Amino acid sequence: MKLHLAVAGDRNQFTGYGAGYVSVNNQRYERSIVVTPTAVHDNWAVTGVDAMNAEAIGFLLSLRPEILLLGTGTTHRFPSPAALREFAQAQIGAETMDTPAACRTFNILMAEGRNVIAAIIV
Repeated sequence: MKLHLAVAGDRNQFTGYGAGYVSVNNQRYERSIVVTPTAVHDNWAVTGVDAMNAEAIGFLLSLRPEILLLGTGTTHRFPSPAALREFAQAQIGAETMDTPAACRTFNILMAEGRNVIAAIIV
């Protein structure tokens, strides 16, 4: 599916998603990524919710977002309670949803100027 949003200037936005990929600013990614309004981290080596280890969680925490959107692929899945607890203790709002919903939500929150990141599992 292609997404359309008012021009975001120099900010990242999801411009599409589908089976096995997401697009950010019309650049296609076929592996898990972390997107902030100003950066795309395409070296996030998480292949599924169950693969979210301490290193992957630590990287997300190091970005110090106000809100984390975790896109869990084609279906909505929850990470371990311990992983979610890490974000709660850091006072970071963490929402899990399927990847298409995370892409759409990121675009909305980013356009509002929120300090949001999307951790997308493809």
